[in-house]
Amino acid sequence: MNRRPSLPGAAELFRLTAAPASPSPAPEEVAPQQRRGSGRTKHTTKITVYVSDEELLALEQARLSLRASHGLGVDRGRVVREAIAIVLDDLETHGDASLLVRRLREQ
Repeated sequence: MNRRPSLPGAAELFRLTAAPASPSPAPEEVAPQQRRGSGRTKHTTKITVYVSDEELLALEQARLSLRASHGLGVDRGRVVREAIAIVLDDLETHGDASLLVRRLREQ
């Protein structure tokens, strides 16, 4: 009699538990939609962004204002992801006339 327990293999441990997403339609078939931040989901990719003390304070004040004035309890990461979505949507929509292009040209 073997006293070693039978354990699952790597293929069983790392198998997909959800059905694969259906392929997205071709870009010309999709109506332009407003980009959204990813919200409260598990994020698998991380970046590090350095900000000044003033920028961090402004971000924290914005977060507190969203909670106090608008009843939205969000973290700083969610605010940043929504801001990125807004800027990228504006860039895609307005191109050379977008706020991002204009502000980056000022520097």
